Amino acid sequence: MKTIKLLLPVLLLALITGCAPTESSGEQMDYEETKKMMVDILKTDEGKKAIQDLINEDEIKESLIMDQTVVSETIEKTLTSEKGTEFWKKSFDDPKFAESMAKSMKTENEKLLKDLMKDPEYRTMMIDVLKDPELEKEVVNTLKSNEYRKHMQSVITETFDSPLFKAKLQDLIIKSSTEISKEQEKEKSE
Repeated sequence: MKTIKLLLPVLLLALITGCAPTESSGEQMDYEETKKMMVDILKTDEGKKAIQDLINEDEIKESLIMDQTVVSETIEKTLTSEKGTEFWKKSFDDPKFAESMAKSMKTENEKLLKDLMKDPEYRTMMIDVLKDPELEKEVVNTLKSNEYRKHMQSVITETFDSPLFKAKLQDLIIKSSTEISKEQEKEKSE
């Protein structure tokens, strides 16, 4: 409300001076002169403060907040574009970025699974599925098959390619190499 009180006299002054005849030529100010005057007024400290106060009001903030569908569409277009795809490929090549991304997704997935396990209907369905004798036979046959063994090999390979695993492996290698170098230094000193 305070900003409206400050902004109202400024706008009223601009209207009055914009409509008043000029002293030199007796003609009305043209659009360019009025525009220049308004810009000059807005560039003053008082004008800037009035605009800041206006923007800080809750009603104005609510009207300035972007429409969620616009934001969603923009993000979707950005992620699915060729440049977006290239960006994500390059980003996931960095082990630290990939590790942090995997960790953030891991916690969300764990939370989802824990919430599902608390749901009685979901738990009942899981128990019924696991008690099914046909499923048990299928599991045993699957575990004995060559396809399963090949699948396990690919899972192990994927695990070694996982950014989390790579980061942990890197940390272990660095840690063990520092320990080995410390031990070698102790042996030399003795």
